[in-house]
Amino acid sequence: MDIKGDISGLGAEGASNKVIETRAQHIQMSWKGKRFPIEFMSISEEPGLPLRSTISEFGPVILSKILMLNDTQTSLLSMLFQFCDDKKLPLVDLNDLKTVLQYAASEGKEEIQRMYGLIPITSAHALMRKVTQLEQQGGSRIIGEPSFDTMDLCRRNANGQGMINIIRLTYVQSKPGLFSAFMLALLAEVFEVFPEKGDLEQPELMIFIDEAHLIFKNTSKELLDQLDTIIKLIRSKGIGIVFITQTPNDIPENILSQLGFKLQHALRAFTGRDRKAIKLMAQNFPESDVYDVEKLLAELGIGEALISTLDKRGRPTPIVHTLMRPPYSRMDMLTPTEINAILHTSDLIDKYEKTVDRESAHEILTERIKLMLEAEENLKSVTLETVAGRTRSATKGPFEKIMTSPVTNTIARELTRGILGILGTSATARRRSSTTSTRRK
Repeated sequence: MDIKGDISGLGAEGASNKVIETRAQHIQMSWKGKRFPIEFMSISEEPGLPLRSTISEFGPVILSKILMLNDTQTSLLSMLFQFCDDKKLPLVDLNDLKTVLQYAASEGKEEIQRMYGLIPITSAHALMRKVTQLEQQGGSRIIGEPSFDTMDLCRRNANGQGMINIIRLTYVQSKPGLFSAFMLALLAEVFEVFPEKGDLEQPELMIFIDEAHLIFKNTSKELLDQLDTIIKLIRSKGIGIVFITQTPNDIPENILSQLGFKLQHALRAFTGRDRKAIKLMAQNFPESDVYDVEKLLAELGIGEALISTLDKRGRPTPIVHTLMRPPYSRMDMLTPTEINAILHTSDLIDKYEKTVDRESAHEILTERIKLMLEAEENLKSVTLETVAGRTRSATKGPFEKIMTSPVTNTIARELTRGILGILGTSATARRRSSTTSTRRK
């Protein structure tokens, strides 16, 4: 996560200076600048590979967080997702969600209420306003197709080096809700898609989440419980997660307890609250007979850190006061010219650059409403005739017509939802296959 823009410097060689030379000599290392293979990604106007997910893939839990819904509005959204899942109506983009809302509040109100319960019209109107606000804030950039395939996070370059995927977020600081919800959706999909690997020598994927407090801010207990489950189980899938934040108070205690590796730079105590944070941080480390951890945390210099990890048997190692090696890459952001040069060499741009607008809930429900209106007009002008005491057989109703149409049959599929309400592995795999097939054609 590149919040400030300087992580992009990984793509350029670092230049030596007196600080680097002194540090390298002090820790007896041979230093030579080098660059790393990187892939720029973006969920905003920043240049980079566009990351998108469909409405269905976000699911009702995470989408409720994006839209900041209350309990009633969240229940209504879950009801609409269930309706769309049952009726095989793909929710791809914001137009689909708005059309479903319109349908639920008008022509389809009786149908949905008969199947799932009362629809609070006031909440439906409020939900529509929030969806429109999200659209105005650029939500359409991350909602739609083609969806990002999380397996692309594990790519290697021609030399066999793992790609460092940098999500550029300098424009997203004013939209923390959008960023945190996207990261939750990404974590949930990685959890669902990646297979079990067991205890590996090294992880296949590491995810570094900067400004981690944004993920947990204003998060419901339900969401925190499910996130806790992800953190507990995701290691067996060969995935490591690093939360980067200012103080331990930013991370819920049940999740903090799952993090075996701790690297803590200096904490400064300017207020009473700061002193409490330092005391809490000291208690999060294993007890030490060598260091006064609470005092040392406030005295660490630049490039110094306290480190504790897990040994081979999963036990916390003693805390160590260490000096970090100087970075090999540039400690500054790349220029726009350098960024564009890297983007032009990307193997994934052609795969994700152009949006795809396929048949989905918007088109299906629009056609259904059209047929309903036509049926109403026909009922006004047609009189039932009785022949030999029997009524002529009625033609198919509008619902049956649209649900048996070729358009609906081509996209009908079984939808299963996993943790956080995102689409399950089977549906995700089918969506990947469908997208690939369309692209080949």
